[in-house]
Amino acid sequence: MAQLLISEMIDAPASAVWPWISDITKHSQWSPKPYSVQLTSGTNGGVGSKYSSVGFVPPAEKNHKNEVEVTEVVPNSKFVFRAHDENGYFINTFTLQAVGSGTQVTFQHDFPKMKGMGRILLPLLLPSVGKRDGMVRLGMLKAKVEGK
Repeated sequence: MAQLLISEMIDAPASAVWPWISDITKHSQWSPKPYSVQLTSGTNGGVGSKYSSVGFVPPAEKNHKNEVEVTEVVPNSKFVFRAHDENGYFINTFTLQAVGSGTQVTFQHDFPKMKGMGRILLPLLLPSVGKRDGMVRLGMLKAKVEGK
């Protein structure tokens, strides 16, 4: 199983970061790639809540669909959701840790055993494109939270 692990220091308390992470419908506002997310059942950010997302997946799929479910919530500390498509479940974990007056945000993205072209492309794209996009994404989150 492949994994992406990145982190970013944000100059704000976890309580200021949390609304941007726990509200999945806001994730598109800090994404380098366009996509949309809709709450389909449950309470926004609550365990068991479900969403539908449509967006870009490398190398060229512009309207890739995922079904998303929140699986773990520890307010101001940990938020986990899984996204499902034809390859299986992708686990997304955000961990927030206070560091002085700021917050260290760590994002872990665990991939299922990929099928078809994904099995070939993931090991090639994850270390470069995946990591770069993830860092840009956390940088955009930082800018949103810090009001820049």
